[in-house]
Amino acid sequence: MRLNKVEICGIDTSELKTLSEDEKRELLRMSKAGDVRARDALIMGNLRLVLSVVGRFSPKCGESADDLFQVGCIGLMKAIDNFNLDLDVRFSTYAVPMIIGELRRYQRDNNSVRVSRGIRDLAYRALGAKEQIAREEQREATLSEIAKILGTGEREVGEAMEAIVEPVSIFDSVFGDGEDSMFVIDKLADESDTGDMWVENISLSEALGKLNERELGIIKRRFYAGRTQMEIADEIGISQAQVSRLEKSAIEKLRKYMK
Repeated sequence: MRLNKVEICGIDTSELKTLSEDEKRELLRMSKAGDVRARDALIMGNLRLVLSVVGRFSPKCGESADDLFQVGCIGLMKAIDNFNLDLDVRFSTYAVPMIIGELRRYQRDNNSVRVSRGIRDLAYRALGAKEQIAREEQREATLSEIAKILGTGEREVGEAMEAIVEPVSIFDSVFGDGEDSMFVIDKLADESDTGDMWVENISLSEALGKLNERELGIIKRRFYAGRTQMEIADEIGISQAQVSRLEKSAIEKLRKYMK
């Protein structure tokens, strides 16, 4: 089916090519070897990915869709240049956070809310350290790791990074691709005390007994203890994306058992 024609930066989006995973990896291999044409083909073959990410951002005053698209393409090129083929990670899974990061950096730099220079500098150094870990280890950095690299406290780093972040919807996607997508709401701890309700619900208690040990542990930490997915990931030694998948799987099982 042909997409409706949309012109952005002089590109007819209906004509954009979609690459298979095998084609992406082959072009990445060639690009790493210095093939400029392969790199260009890889960029053109992933412009739909850039468009899908840009579509999540609302242009601010003075911004245009073309501006955001061009910034997103910068993030795409960074992802291409820094992607590690030795790791078993889909390119889109790695590229999406890079594109989002570039777009948010652009919008922060054009933010009308004034943040002190010292805090802004610390935040940008923290973002650089975060991207360094993502580039070298293909995973999301923890706050403690970032603070250690910068030689400062976790609280100072966290407050600085929060100071330059634009307000977002709790349903905005912050990571992932397809079923592995992660939303802002997944990063929020549940502060409400719902323990009594869970204990008193016999049906739910029986359903919890059907979960495996890891799923049960995540559900207890997430909804009994009110921890965030990042906190759980740090505690049990897996990635936040894995915590998200296990949580969703456990919730689906609970729904099934309680029907």
